[in-house]
Amino acid sequence: MILAAGLGTRLRPLTNDRPKALVEIGGRTLLAITLARLREFGVSEVIVNVHHFADMMVEYLRAHGNFGMRIEISREETLLDTGGGLKKASWFFSSSDEPFVVHNVDVISTIDLAAMMKFHQAKKGLATLAVQSRESSRQLLFDETMRLCGRRVGGTEELVSRTAQALAFSGIHVISPRIFSPMTEEGAFSIVNFYLRLAGEGEHICGFRADDYSWRDLGRLESVKLAERDLQEGVRGRH
Repeated sequence: MILAAGLGTRLRPLTNDRPKALVEIGGRTLLAITLARLREFGVSEVIVNVHHFADMMVEYLRAHGNFGMRIEISREETLLDTGGGLKKASWFFSSSDEPFVVHNVDVISTIDLAAMMKFHQAKKGLATLAVQSRESSRQLLFDETMRLCGRRVGGTEELVSRTAQALAFSGIHVISPRIFSPMTEEGAFSIVNFYLRLAGEGEHICGFRADDYSWRDLGRLESVKLAERDLQEGVRGRH
């Protein structure tokens, strides 16, 4: 699943006339970049949630032949946040018991999704979150076995366990379909809040260390400019 329904307010004025998923980096939209990354790891079926300029998203995918993939659309008349958006799209995953990837559309990284999937399957948890040791105003806390045990927002900690290391979430998850059974929340809700509730109830939500991979959140205008600069420097470097 690609999470792409947000308003993209931090990307204005780029999102004044388009959804954030269709903001371009080096001539390619964030949606096209994310789909290419998923396709690289063998993903052929995707559901994308839409809200802001939803019809533009539908037309864009149709014009590009769904990039050779099976792509379904989950329309949100009102924004459902990350957890509510996933729950609304749960029907898409009902025919398989295999883990699936959830990926923010405004994240670009080199995180090895195959290694992350293998890690998730070995741990046999409900969900695995790609995390890194980097500065962030919001960090998740993990115990010595890399199980989620709390979070830190600013200087305030919300702990499930007393022994913890603070790591930043990267907006990429691997999730087992059985996640939907305990998902009793309704309407709009944060998937991180849901994970924290499950962790407090003893469920296995774990972190995959992604420190060795590059990562950039493109949810802010300045980040898009930095990504453009990185791309230009990379092109010059190859030549």
